[in-house]
Amino acid sequence: MRVVKEREGGIVRRVMLVDDAGDEVALVNRFLSHLFDAGYSPNTVCAYGYDLRHLALFLNDRCLGWKDFRPATALEFLGYLRRVPSRRPAQRLGLTVATEQGRLLSPATVQRALAATSSFFDWAIAAEKYTTGENPMQRRIDHALGRVPERHQPFVGAASRQQPIRRTVRVRLPLRLPRPMSPEDIDALLASLTTMRDLAIFLLMLDGGLRPGEVLCLQLDDISYGRRRVTIRKRDDHPRGARAKARHERVVDLHESRTLDAVNRYVLHERPLDAESPFVFLVGGTGARRCEPLSYQAVARGFARRLDRLGIRSPDKTPHALRHTHATAMWEGGMRELALQKRLGHASPESVRIYTRVSDEQVLADYDQALRDRS
Repeated sequence: MRVVKEREGGIVRRVMLVDDAGDEVALVNRFLSHLFDAGYSPNTVCAYGYDLRHLALFLNDRCLGWKDFRPATALEFLGYLRRVPSRRPAQRLGLTVATEQGRLLSPATVQRALAATSSFFDWAIAAEKYTTGENPMQRRIDHALGRVPERHQPFVGAASRQQPIRRTVRVRLPLRLPRPMSPEDIDALLASLTTMRDLAIFLLMLDGGLRPGEVLCLQLDDISYGRRRVTIRKRDDHPRGARAKARHERVVDLHESRTLDAVNRYVLHERPLDAESPFVFLVGGTGARRCEPLSYQAVARGFARRLDRLGIRSPDKTPHALRHTHATAMWEGGMRELALQKRLGHASPESVRIYTRVSDEQVLADYDQALRDRS
């Protein structure tokens, strides 16, 4: 069973789940088409396809149909997912379980598959394809979660009817901290760059906190050199599949002179002059792909090769780590939580709170101060 992507002009227009005989899994494909109709990005629809592939394989393994999936079956599905081997290399340390058969799916991947299954049955009930009762991925009001002080509260506070909800079948996820790169590694990385394009890309993430997809989706009109800012717009037309994660547009100010200077030098001196594409970062050289927009895979591979040559590569050092480095530096420099949330483009304040936890250096300083005060 595999996920098939149909492309038009390099852009994914349809995602299908196909069984071993080459036949479409009709119900899942109708749901994936619904997601496209609802305005979901191609990357999100692809992720749903891979997640629901686990569900289809589980039902085939148990000789069950879609309507046979019950709350008790959901518990079996959780156990099944916790034993599925992962086919992808680990991206970060400590997030997967290794067995004699190899690595297993990470808790985050299992949680995402459960969430996709819940969304699928919500749609199936609305489409009258699942008529045996309520969603088998049962959800309950979580009164304990409502008492957590850091939980995001509605604008009207206790007067709101919004209640914190949790799925009954879920995985406990580790509470991860950001992994910013050290100043020494950053200096070594920037000093090793040989092209203005790579320097501009990495500085936009390091000094502006942009996501890799947001950098690659930038177009020439999005850069305002006079006002020293870039505009992040929602686009789904990148031929190489790069996407800005957030749906709302925002403006990011870049007052460090080196960032826009690097972008300007790249556009004037290194970017192909005969390029017709409006995207800023393009493939150079003389190959067949010259003047095509740069892909995220190319950026990630170039980043990894550079760290390999410097001897500082580790699973948690990815292009996205530059965004973590910027966010951590801004918080430690005194930037307010709400301002940092707007700068990074997070929809919820809970997403930015990973940067507001006290850093190890601050803990050590407070610990030393406490020892001095006690003595």
